[in-house]
Amino acid sequence: MTVDDTNSDDGAEPSSGPSVHSTPHHEVDHTAEPTDDPLAIRLEALILGADRRYTPFQAARTAGVSMDLASRFWRAMGFADIGQAKALTEADVLALRRLAGLVEAGLLSEPMAIQVARSTGQTTARLAEWQIDSFLEGLTEPPEPGMTRTEVTYPLVELLLPELQEFLVYVWRRQLAAATGRVVQAADDEEMVDRRLAVGFADLVGFTRLTRRLEEEELGELVEAFETTSADLVAAHGGRLIKTLGDEVLFAADDAGTAGEIALRLVEAMAQDTTMPALRVGMAFGTVTTRMGDVFGTTVNLASRLTSIAPKDAVLVDGAFAAELIRNGDAPASEAEETAAVAERARLAEKAGRRPDEEPPLPTYRFGLQPMWQRPVRGLGVVEPWLLARRGKPAS
Repeated sequence: MTVDDTNSDDGAEPSSGPSVHSTPHHEVDHTAEPTDDPLAIRLEALILGADRRYTPFQAARTAGVSMDLASRFWRAMGFADIGQAKALTEADVLALRRLAGLVEAGLLSEPMAIQVARSTGQTTARLAEWQIDSFLEGLTEPPEPGMTRTEVTYPLVELLLPELQEFLVYVWRRQLAAATGRVVQAADDEEMVDRRLAVGFADLVGFTRLTRRLEEEELGELVEAFETTSADLVAAHGGRLIKTLGDEVLFAADDAGTAGEIALRLVEAMAQDTTMPALRVGMAFGTVTTRMGDVFGTTVNLASRLTSIAPKDAVLVDGAFAAELIRNGDAPASEAEETAAVAERARLAEKAGRRPDEEPPLPTYRFGLQPMWQRPVRGLGVVEPWLLARRGKPAS
């Protein structure tokens, strides 16, 4: 829900005119009248913990918030317009008071409070849609002939709601603790927003052709398997899944070695699954701007471009990524230098009358790098991609 915001908080009667603010593209672009379906109303009261009591104008006035600010908060949270229907509860009033209170106390600026509302709304909207589409829909199939879905839904939601709420808060606190830890370890304030990260795109090859060949259910299962496998591997090996785009995932890591391990494991996992198309990965290392859980900037654009030119079942990285691996001792500067080092080690051992294996060990490397032909990349000039490969068996 959002509201008709042509009213002020001066005590005037609410008008019925259209909203003066355009609805952002990610939100519902129509006026949504609250439903009068009795079961839907009962479920709404169960989930929200309160009955409908206020119109948007009344809720804003009760919260002590201007109608204009209330409208912007509600739009940011992704709520559809409801005109001036009586559809809001005490929880809506409390939420307005809290957000406005953070601004009044100086803890958040007004634009930041709007961002908090928008990021929370977008994230939880997707979560709620998934839970209904994939979780509750299956569980609410009538267990016995003659029972309606509506007869099953209410008691099921009543049982699940407190458990899902507690679990959501637990996961959010865990994620918040991890994100806070990364921020406090930043070298300076500027690094909190503009950080040096390894960024990678993993893309299923030939996905468009698959969409024409597979049934919708099969396609959905394939995408879900891809996203699940990717999310598990990225998290398990120390990266962060930024977002999924159906046939593509975007991930990031604090160092190039971690990102390289993730990329190669993704390729290996997809290659082992005969139902999956081939995978290609492009990665870049450099300064990245972070906003609302997403990443932006030239480094991200370069990673995307490298993905588009990567061979199937392969990983391409940019020069900065390759240099970072070399600097951290994860890859040799060149295969020729490593060959020369092995030869020199053998020569010194022979000269000293020792066996080569009695010499101090040479450095071991996790990755190998093979320079590819320089090529122009749209919007980014000429780049020199490097083909990333694993050396030896993957770590357990």
